[in-house]
This record gives sequence, structure tokens and C-alpha cells, in this order.
Amino acid sequence: MVLHAARLLEIESGKIITPGEVLVQGERIAEVGSAVKRPAGAEVIDLGDSALMPGLIDAHVHLFLHPGAEDLQTIEESVPQRTIFAVLAARDDLMAGFTAERDMGTEGAGSADTAVRNAINQGLIPGPRLQISGNAVDILGGHEDAIRYNPAQHIFSNATYANNAAELVSVIRQQFKEGADFIKIYETGPDSIREGRLSTPYQYTEAELRAAVEEAARTGKHVAVHATGEPGTLYAARAGVVSIDHANQLSDETMRLMREKQIFAVPTFTIMEYFAQHAASPAQAEREQKMIDFHVAEFRKQLAAGVPMAVGSDVGPFPHGTQGREYVLMVEHGMSPLAALQAGLLNGAKLLGWQDRTGALKPGYWADIIAVPGDPLNDISVVQRVSFVMKGGIVYRR
Repeated sequence: MVLHAARLLEIESGKIITPGEVLVQGERIAEVGSAVKRPAGAEVIDLGDSALMPGLIDAHVHLFLHPGAEDLQTIEESVPQRTIFAVLAARDDLMAGFTAERDMGTEGAGSADTAVRNAINQGLIPGPRLQISGNAVDILGGHEDAIRYNPAQHIFSNATYANNAAELVSVIRQQFKEGADFIKIYETGPDSIREGRLSTPYQYTEAELRAAVEEAARTGKHVAVHATGEPGTLYAARAGVVSIDHANQLSDETMRLMREKQIFAVPTFTIMEYFAQHAASPAQAEREQKMIDFHVAEFRKQLAAGVPMAVGSDVGPFPHGTQGREYVLMVEHGMSPLAALQAGLLNGAKLLGWQDRTGALKPGYWADIIAVPGDPLNDISVVQRVSFVMKGGIVYRR
């Protein structure tokens, strides 16, 4: 199969090739350039005035969440029902051009994402390539615990309890047994802005996080943390996590360590925007907007400090398939379109451990290819209008 378009994004160099062509053989890319070989019998797909580019990557998704009260849906909906919704969410994300994702916790659905990932890999259902964490890990009374309900009702946490290093190791072993590709740990929360400063209690000590990182590393895997501010982010960076997700505020020392160790920050702006726009009251909307303003200012400091960035939207509480907005917001808040795309594609692939297989249009890489109208380097919003989707050489949208 030969894909032809007016433009092709060479993501590593930041150049637009005109015109652009990709030769796909089986599930891999065979050749890329302005004019590629056209073997006898090859199907030629002319995508017109569009740009070919690598499939998008979202490094922070929740397939098992949908818009509405997160806590209530995990109580009211059964795991089989939520798994059906997750299958539909995976399809919506793929059709929007996201060919690879990291599922950051099933929010109380245990290891059900193992089944979704495996079904996608077996070609039974459409969806992105997935790295999954199963249930996230949290302390008793922590960020994802059901602390707003009557304790006598014994409402379960949306995460799995681990209250010390030994329990973390035990939970991690269980998660890997059930199919997790990595571990997601809640390290901070709840968040509040007080006199212009972020307050967010840490949940695990540096030693506890280090025990988790070492146990994951024993089998060649990683730990990612939900961490919004200090000192939890510093503990996570010292412990050697693979990413700090949300990263609303990072100290100078934390930023230095992240730059040195190549630990990715995943800002997740879209979820913050959605919560502010759908707040239950004007007061809540004001609180959400203050957090956004704080996060944007800190994000710009992080860019200036050279903190490695990846793109993750936290999609789930807002509709699946709409998270191309994250790339737009990262540009609005200080990145160039090319830098945002390189963060999403090149760094996203590194974060998933697939840097030699996806994130760029190169011979030997998976044929995970999308087309967008116009030029994404001039108008980043075109990633929200994907017109063609191929994953592994199979056309899903045309």
C-alpha cells in the first residue's frame, strides 16, 4: 500500500516534505519520502491536501471512565458494564488518531484493562496499542479513597491499598501477575491553592517509592506517579519513577533531577480545562481556574528549565476521542507546535518503551499513520481533525 499526500511530517528534523509518500508492507513502514517505490499491485491511497504524520500518542488516559461523577460511576456501574464502555472508548480514541496510549488506572475495575489490551492486540476489537497499569495504588484515606461517603457504608477505594513498602511490593507483584505493564501510584493529594501557593500532602516517603521502583525494575518495568507538587514530586524524582503526571508544581531540585534522569512531566491540561468549564458552582469554577493559572505559570518555568515533556490528557472524565485538545493547550501555554508534537510522539514513544517502533515515520517502524488537513506545524489544531487512521498497516478511518 502506498499513501500519498501533499505533505509529510518528518518529526525528528521538524521538516515538512512535499509531497509525502509512505510505502507500507504488512504491518510495517518500508519506505518514506517524496516519492516511494510502487510495487506491482500496490494499492495507492491519495489523501490530497493533507499531511501524513505518525499516529498520535496519549500517555495518560482512563479507558474505564466517562463524563460524569467519577466516584459514583465506579459504584453504580458493574465492572462488565464499565469494560464495555472501555471498549467503546478505545475505539473512539483510535478513530481520533491515537494509535498508542498509556492507561493510567481502571479506577476500581481491577485488571479489566488487561482484557481490553489483549483483545486489541489479538485484533478482536479496534483500539490503540496499550500500556496498562490495572488498578492504581493508593494509601488508606488517600487521593482515590472514598473519603466523602458515610464510612459505615464501606465504599471501596477506586485504587488498591498499600500502606508501606512491604505492601507496595506485594501489590506490585499482584498487579504484574494480573497483566500490568507498569505501576501507577498516587503520590500526592488533595490539592489546594493557599495564598498563591500549592498545598498537596505527600502519600509515600522517598524510601517507600524507591522500594516500589526497585520491585518494578526487577522485571524490567516502571512506576509512574500522580504527583502535583512538593515534596511528593521530589521524592518521586529521587526514587527514579518514569514519569510525574500532572506536575502542577516542581521545585528547582526536582526539575534538575528530572532533566538529569530524563523523567517525563505529563501536564494534563485538558482535564483541568474541562473541570473548570463544567464546575458545579461559580466558586468551584474559580478554584479550578486558579489551579490552571498556577499550573500554566509553573509549566513555563519547567519548559525554561528543560524538563522533558510528554503529552497526556487524562481523558475519561471528558469524552474519549477529543483529547487532541491537549496538543493545542500545550502550544497555547508556551510550546511551539513542533515541540508539542515531538513531546507527544518522540517522548511519548520513549515513555511507552516503543521508541524504536512508533512515534516517527521511518522504515521498520509500525505503520501507525494518520493524516490531518493542512500543516500541523502552522496550525496545531489540525490534530483535532484527523481524516485518516492506519494502525499496523490496517486502515481504520478513511
